[in-house]
Amino acid sequence: MFTIEHEFDATVITLVDEGEDPRDYLQEDITIQSFEDCVVLEQLDDNTEIVMRVVFSHAQLRELAAALDLPEGVYRLQTRKPKA
Repeated sequence: MFTIEHEFDATVITLVDEGEDPRDYLQEDITIQSFEDCVVLEQLDDNTEIVMRVVFSHAQLRELAAALDLPEGVYRLQTRKPKA
């Protein structure tokens, strides 16, 4: 399950890890905050009770999205030039 909320300066997506089988090894919720200049992922570490944070530039996020569908290798995304 996930939620999407539009706030003043960010879109906030919360991913809720749910399941009924204890073997699913459910994880804490992940919060994704998309700002104009970056995307922030946060998740509570249940061992330390500290919120872990990762900050992506939008370019890094585009590369991550592309990488999810590609085989092993080294890649560079090409930007499309606007049509004249």
